[in-house]
Amino acid sequence: MKLLVVDDHPLILEALARYIEVVEPLWTPYAAATRDEARRVLAAHPDCAVALLDLALPGTRGLAFLAELHRERPALPIVVLSATHDRATIDGALAAGARGYLSKRADAAGICAAVRAVLRGGRPVAPASDPRSAPRLPPQGMDLGFTQRQSDVLRLLVQGKPNKLICRDLALSEGTVKVHVSAILRALNVHTRAQAIVELNRRGVDTATL
Repeated sequence: MKLLVVDDHPLILEALARYIEVVEPLWTPYAAATRDEARRVLAAHPDCAVALLDLALPGTRGLAFLAELHRERPALPIVVLSATHDRATIDGALAAGARGYLSKRADAAGICAAVRAVLRGGRPVAPASDPRSAPRLPPQGMDLGFTQRQSDVLRLLVQGKPNKLICRDLALSEGTVKVHVSAILRALNVHTRAQAIVELNRRGVDTATL
């Protein structure tokens, strides 16, 4: 599996490369320090499975390159790896197409765990800790006050599935799914799905393991 790391700090790649060599020998990391280098690597290796992206690249403006890369390669899961982890930035990154958001304080093991979660369809958001350390949401979701069906909808919602796919997977009508989604957002006191993911992680729920 090919992994692209877009970051102008070589220590990030060195730490990942050493860990991957021992723990994930079937992974091959590629490095890019600029937007142009990232595009060249992806052109040469279009089969990259995941990209880790630093938001503070030289010559880029905040979330602009993330949005561009997502438009150009919508099938490529992009996980932001950033030293900035305020809520507005996290929400903005998820809205721009990021599949996950990690802090640069995460160690190599935590980053690789998040990559594995993304490959399973998860959406890890762990700005200040190792994504493996957050507790899982129990199957019934009762600690958040959700019914079993709402928990089922929530699980698919955090995977990024639109209402039509949730309807198909759970054999529900679109109107029923909309009611459940509205109830979930209301219970979390948020207005969007991206905000729901952030709020779940703030409460200590590992969305990658729902």
